Amino acid sequence: MRNKKALFITQAAMIAAIYVVMTYFINAFNLANGAIQIRLSEALCILPIFTPAAVPGLVIGCFISNTITSGVVADMIFGTLATLIGAVGTRMLKNTKFAFTLPPVISNMIIVPLILKYAYNMGDAWWFMAITVGIGEAVSVCVVGMFLKKILWKNRSQIFKMGED
Repeated sequence: MRNKKALFITQAAMIAAIYVVMTYFINAFNLANGAIQIRLSEALCILPIFTPAAVPGLVIGCFISNTITSGVVADMIFGTLATLIGAVGTRMLKNTKFAFTLPPVISNMIIVPLILKYAYNMGDAWWFMAITVGIGEAVSVCVVGMFLKKILWKNRSQIFKMGED
């Protein structure tokens, strides 16, 4: 039992760390936050199809990323909530061929524009930001994430095995 818990915590921590590093890197190009954002770290939002440890890993990684790249409390809370909703939705749809990519896109399309409008006082219309955020999220999750899934799929049992008693 102890090995399963340790593996779960280790996987979650590794996913969180990779998410933070990727977000920090893309932030150097001003693409981690704003009306037009392509957070390549969001490609990791497909990982809940492989392991339940990805859900807390993504949530923690998003929270830390939002803390170091924006520092706006509303972004830290509600941006992380969008990731939680997306990760849980992905986990719930893990047996589908493509639909598992949609929860992160939809949750971010709805929540992130509200953060941009009210926490960052961006003057763009909500619907415009929903489209721009949605496009960036679709590129990250539906395109890059599916590519990542294809790469990981062959070795999923070795990479994401849940340990032995």
